[in-house]
Amino acid sequence: MVDLTDIREITADLPRSYEVLVRDRIKFRVGQIVYLAVAADEQTIGLGFPREERAAALAAEPDKFLPPRPSDERFQWIELNLAAVEYDELRELILDAWALCVPKKVRREYFGE
Repeated sequence: MVDLTDIREITADLPRSYEVLVRDRIKFRVGQIVYLAVAADEQTIGLGFPREERAAALAAEPDKFLPPRPSDERFQWIELNLAAVEYDELRELILDAWALCVPKKVRREYFGE
């Protein structure tokens, strides 16, 4: 199972990304935009995810993806069960969430586009 150490390793080299502690929850931001939030029990995370793809992900993999809290449904957000994901997939999901927040130029430079 992946854990907070893996999350920190993945986010460590992302341009403009930084970690904060908000009400005893670890969050990762770009500017003031949160793209990843770790649950207090560190068993799940919330992360940026395209709103238009959320319903399909929830239907296809209900053990992996969980719906966001009702207050977060208006955002591009989804919850992820860390026990149901491997490192490579977690990395891909985190990079996608980060890419939603950074300017296009930063994203292109990071991915070498």
